[in-house]
Amino acid sequence: MLDNAGWHGPVDLAVPDGISLVFLPPYSPELQPAEHLWSLVDEPIVNRHVVSLDELNATIAERCRQLDAATLQSHTNFHWWPKPIQPS
Repeated sequence: MLDNAGWHGPVDLAVPDGISLVFLPPYSPELQPAEHLWSLVDEPIVNRHVVSLDELNATIAERCRQLDAATLQSHTNFHWWPKPIQPS
């Protein structure tokens, strides 16, 4: 599944037999809830110079460890998302 952004892959991408590419409609971030989490993950690196890829990886990994369920839920709990059926 691809979001159809032109910069996410080469135009001449060779797709192996048995693989089908499915493109999301334009302007539909609600179909990919992870899109709403980028602002949380990016917070520690915004407007900051990172010296190395190792430093970037460590900074992002630490930020991900700090994110709690309540914070994540507030960014991904959509009113239209199917709710789990509660046992009676």
